[in-house]
Amino acid sequence: MHRRTFLRGSGGAIAGLTFAGNASAQGGTIRIGSDIPYRPFEYRTATGELIGFDVDIANAIFKQQLGDNYEFVQTSFDTIIPSLNNGNFRVIMSAMTITPERAKQVDFSDPYFTAYQTVLVLKNSGITSVQDLKGQTVAVQKGTTGEAAAQKLKKQFNGNLTIDSYDQIPDAFSALGNNQAAAVINDNTVNQAFAQQNDQVTLLQGKGAAERQGKKNAPPYLTLTVEDYGIAFRKNDDKLRKQVNGALSTIRKNGTYDKLYNKYFQTSGSGGSTSG
Repeated sequence: MHRRTFLRGSGGAIAGLTFAGNASAQGGTIRIGSDIPYRPFEYRTATGELIGFDVDIANAIFKQQLGDNYEFVQTSFDTIIPSLNNGNFRVIMSAMTITPERAKQVDFSDPYFTAYQTVLVLKNSGITSVQDLKGQTVAVQKGTTGEAAAQKLKKQFNGNLTIDSYDQIPDAFSALGNNQAAAVINDNTVNQAFAQQNDQVTLLQGKGAAERQGKKNAPPYLTLTVEDYGIAFRKNDDKLRKQVNGALSTIRKNGTYDKLYNKYFQTSGSGGSTSG
């Protein structure tokens, strides 16, 4: 399997990588916590450039709309909320699903993306349904809603499922490719991006949560959950949160959001924007 573009490069720190904008009247630089790599939301090119949907949305919000300098700080996803609340950065932009549990610890912006938990398997595995995962091992990323979906599946199987949790999603993909796991449970667009570059894997097919919730243009593959992404803030940062919500509204209305969405998500059923 060709995992090159999903593996961490040497010297993987992104901390301190600054994207210059105009200095705002408030001054300072907005530090953004993010789990990198997580293609197509935040990842590095072969030359080390940080790109992705979240990166471009951050530029549209902070530089173009708010006139702020900003920088991305690489952070493990399973510790990203405590790191935010400890003051290591000011916001989280990391394809983070809005959940009631997380909302007890942070405040979220308006949703800016709809995603689905999906199941990635090897094409020759013989796995054709979720039930085929019973007694198998699945790979997930620590602290994610993919891990939560796997735990829910394990409960449905009366414990007859092994869950291997990895620090970063490339390690879960490696486990699948090395036959250490029968499947990866993860966000649909990230699983899709990996499958598009690896002809030995595929998304498990079937109807699921998207159809049950009556989602229009439901993806053409099995969905375990329907989720909305949000930008996370510390509980006392209401002014910035409101400014970001205003900027989100503006980039939806002026076409910037759609332009960026189409840049990264051209496959039908890959996910979707959300209305304010």
